[in-house]
Amino acid sequence: MQTPAYAAQSASSPLAPITIARREPGPTDVAIDILYCGVCHSDLHTARGEWAGVQFPCVPGHEIVGRVTAVGSGVTKVKPGQLVGVGCMVDSCRTCPSCRAGLEQYCVSDTGFTATYNGYAKGGGENTFGGYSGHIVVDEFFVLTVGHDESELAAVAPLLCAGVTTWSPLRHWKVGPGKKVGVVGIGGLGHMGVKLAHALGAYVVAFTTSPGKTEAAKALGADEVVVSRHPEEMATHAGTFDFILNTVAAPHDLDAFLALLKLDGTMTLVGVPSEPHPSPSAANLIFGRRSLAGSLIGGIAETQEMLDFCARHGITADIEMIEMDQINAAYDRMLKSDVKYRFVIDMATL
Repeated sequence: MQTPAYAAQSASSPLAPITIARREPGPTDVAIDILYCGVCHSDLHTARGEWAGVQFPCVPGHEIVGRVTAVGSGVTKVKPGQLVGVGCMVDSCRTCPSCRAGLEQYCVSDTGFTATYNGYAKGGGENTFGGYSGHIVVDEFFVLTVGHDESELAAVAPLLCAGVTTWSPLRHWKVGPGKKVGVVGIGGLGHMGVKLAHALGAYVVAFTTSPGKTEAAKALGADEVVVSRHPEEMATHAGTFDFILNTVAAPHDLDAFLALLKLDGTMTLVGVPSEPHPSPSAANLIFGRRSLAGSLIGGIAETQEMLDFCARHGITADIEMIEMDQINAAYDRMLKSDVKYRFVIDMATL
């Protein structure tokens, strides 16, 4: 099955039109016409060859929402015409301890989970192609159902990565009423972290380096906003946080935030910087029995849980819609943090 797409042919080439092949749906497969696809910073890193192991041509996109057009004979989860989503994974071994625990993102098979793009396709070593395309075929296990109204679909797309990447640690570290939670960085991930932590009932403090983002962060649901470049503002919160979600993907001083944790508090990193963070002080951890942790996207069950929670609470991402041929300009703007807070491609423009 042939479908139009946008691809990078090399690390130095801009994304441009291409025609790709999708497999015919097998017994457990779901065929989906893609309506919208969010633009993640990982798309840019991969398309520009900034991470190891990139296979070209590369068709990015793992924040996909669309409509089911056909299902295999064994599919029971969804029906043709239904609105669905596809996130960062399209397969895993499903037999290792992580997969059996519903944590497919930590699949410990030889190849790990199969990424929606730049992964190894089912049944062979060819490259998987992502959501910057008109159509995709995915095993029903990795297809999510969408409960939002169809008018909200574009703003639902970023939930498939930015939403679950922040939801998973918030749930794992039991964020809820009575907890004081910090969110570091108010971008594509951070703005979702603020919305979700607020909806879970926590007291939310947003950290930003930009004083101009204060009112915007409060509008997202932050109870307080701290400019992290102001030591006096940081000092007023020393030793008071149960949990801090750090979404910043650039190297920075982790000690400044670790000192804000209370006894047994945890700071979890979800951003991967191109260069390592400066090493934090062991004393900051030891003398407060504090923890520094990391978290990767989310499993299929918790992604569905997040989508259902967001539908009930009226939560979507704050987006800027673009046409497909604007993707290269959007990448350049992303590098300048010139988006509030997530680009989404209208795939009708493909």
